[in-house]
Amino acid sequence: MKRHALPTALLASAATLALGIGLAGCSTGSSAAPTDSDTIAIVASTNVYGSIAEAVAGDAATVTSIIDDPDRDPHEYQADGQNQLSISKAQIVIENGGGYDDFVDTMLDAAGNSGVSVLNVADLSGYDQEPADGEFNEHLWYDFPTMEKLVDSLVSELSALDSAAASTFEANGMSAKAKLADLEAGEAAIKTAHAGAGVAITEPVPLYLLDAAGLENRTPDEFSEAIELDTDVPPAVLEATLALFSTHQVSALVYNEQTSGAQTDAVVTAAADNGIPAVPVTETLPAGQDYFGWMQANIDAISTALGS
Repeated sequence: MKRHALPTALLASAATLALGIGLAGCSTGSSAAPTDSDTIAIVASTNVYGSIAEAVAGDAATVTSIIDDPDRDPHEYQADGQNQLSISKAQIVIENGGGYDDFVDTMLDAAGNSGVSVLNVADLSGYDQEPADGEFNEHLWYDFPTMEKLVDSLVSELSALDSAAASTFEANGMSAKAKLADLEAGEAAIKTAHAGAGVAITEPVPLYLLDAAGLENRTPDEFSEAIELDTDVPPAVLEATLALFSTHQVSALVYNEQTSGAQTDAVVTAAADNGIPAVPVTETLPAGQDYFGWMQANIDAISTALGS
């Protein structure tokens, strides 16, 4: 995926490593590797999973999120010294898996941390990661049943590490799953009102949510695959995609605003020119939001775009 200012971010990372200075990750309290033996050290590949970990662990853990910046692409992220140190001290590591954040496995291998529990969300999902009918959709944080499984796994792992706080973790987990149930209710409401409505995307980022809401993605697969892989869209495919808007085959565009490029811009412009509402979504948490509020805002925006 092509991201705003990605080359600069990667160059800065490389320069920092060359100087032997670590870049800080996002964390609760401090970006440095946890040093308080009274708290559980959790490292998450992105701030999405960091937010969920914070909701379940509460004050009993220090959570470090390696990627909290939309200009950093998990597919191309290069480990730095600070985050490598955090991984080496972690008791729980959360990774998306499915090829999304392979840098975590690289750091785990280098850390030699035999005592760490690794929660791989793709494995927890139970989904076939090599589907016969296409590419595996790795954007699992838009799939609320999978997030429920992550919450359950966090409760279990945290309770094993701190049995005295098990009841607190259980209560926090129940609260998190209640919020996920509310999000699923929001999807169901959209499905009741708009089942079968056509939508367009630029990348498969929101597809789990759109599918659960009963919406039909009418974007040619070749278009979204090319955008995700940062390759050129064939002219005929681009023409077919733009025709979705001029012929009003779709009721909304749900696009990844963390990507850029002429073809993505052409789709956003086509939606605007034809009066089709466009809903921006992201892969990482916007500043100042937690996971549950962020997802509720996405559902509300899609519902509004469809006329609910």
